[in-house]
Amino acid sequence: MELRSVEELMDLLHACRGVHEPTELPGSRRRPGGGTSQGDPVDLHDHALQTAALLRRGHPSDKELQVAGLVHDIGHVLRPGDDAGHAAHAADAVRPLLGERVSGLVRLHIAAGRYLAAASPGRGPAPRGPLAPAGPGGAMTPGELAAFEHDPLAEDAVTLRQADDAGRVPGLYAGDMEDWRTLLELVAERSARLGATD
Repeated sequence: MELRSVEELMDLLHACRGVHEPTELPGSRRRPGGGTSQGDPVDLHDHALQTAALLRRGHPSDKELQVAGLVHDIGHVLRPGDDAGHAAHAADAVRPLLGERVSGLVRLHIAAGRYLAAASPGRGPAPRGPLAPAGPGGAMTPGELAAFEHDPLAEDAVTLRQADDAGRVPGLYAGDMEDWRTLLELVAERSARLGATD
């Protein structure tokens, strides 16, 4: 599925309410003491808001990074049950609307988890499943680390992943989804302008 309008994307983001990541999603992490029988202690709706809010606070001028934080997990709703492919599904869906950079950051957020697992073992919150923290394929090899570090989006993908890991606080209010509509429209308009000049 490719998203062609902010309205479609907003509907999808609202549909994330009550949807949880599975407990054993490779590459995912959560804070100790959290969790439910459904998986992650925070539903995808609140997780998106928390992740985007953290990125807004830490990187107020990087609108595309904030938007990537908001949409990075929509693949769980687009293709329920395909947890290993959720990043690719989300990236493919948002590319026509939000552009290459947002899509690239969304696609790399799982690889960034593998990178952090290899580069900083024992970092952050406790792992969520038996395959965490490395994710699909395990922690990166030295060759994979070097290749990842040469990706022009690597640093921002790591920033997104760190916010992804931190944006899982049960009960934390991080605003309303509608508060992000204007920013989504701005990023979509910019992407359309850039696409028109290519």
